[in-house]
Amino acid sequence: MADIRTAIIAGNWKMNYGPNLAAIFAQEIVPELAQLVSQHEHIRCILCPPAISLPAVRQVLDAQPSSQVELGAQNMYFEDKGAFTGELAPTMVEELCSSVILGHSERRTIFGETDELVNRKTLAALYHHLRPIVCIGENEAQHDAGETGQVIRQQVQHSLANLPPQHVQEVVIAYEPIWAIGTGKAATAEGAGKTISQIRTLYGGMYGKEAASTLRILYGGSVTSANIAEFMAHPDIDGALVGGASLKHDFVEIVRKTVETMSQ
Repeated sequence: MADIRTAIIAGNWKMNYGPNLAAIFAQEIVPELAQLVSQHEHIRCILCPPAISLPAVRQVLDAQPSSQVELGAQNMYFEDKGAFTGELAPTMVEELCSSVILGHSERRTIFGETDELVNRKTLAALYHHLRPIVCIGENEAQHDAGETGQVIRQQVQHSLANLPPQHVQEVVIAYEPIWAIGTGKAATAEGAGKTISQIRTLYGGMYGKEAASTLRILYGGSVTSANIAEFMAHPDIDGALVGGASLKHDFVEIVRKTVETMSQ
């Protein structure tokens, strides 16, 4: 990855760990994570528990202060308040979090979220000083049909449309090929890097070369401590959005390998 970009390793806990278990797990890993990321000024670690567990993990982080270990939400709505049962407003998320995952493939495929909805959420996150981690990626049928480039272009151009000029460098994109999520079939660093390079070019066409050069693009999809070094060694990959491995102590090893790779 480029020296000017700070790497991000984010753990998406998905629908796992209620408040009690989340606090216990966070207490186990946060001291190690804080110690690791303190060794390199250009690494950030973000924990993204379920919404109900955000306050519990926030307490653990506040007891182990480190500006490089942050809290993120897994989703939010774009309205500040209102009759939207079951949703989280950005005004709520910003009280606890620095970041929010938006447009994850599970939100898109299971809950029907569109590029346009993801775009409205992204704009709301930026307005409320939250770092949006916007997920994009093709499914297996699209991948096998050679349609990855077309799918990625549509998702980037629509999910990230109309960003305010002052915020274009605050966005993070996570490229997660759907066929690799939770399947154990991670993309190769070369394959992921090729698509991520395309994403950077597309973003540059929308918002300029400077915005593209500073854009952090993460890889997600069956990331483990065994393959993270390969991804982090690629010049266009700026970190990882980790799913299943973030629920185990392997997440600490992923961060450890990231520190080691970036320190070489």
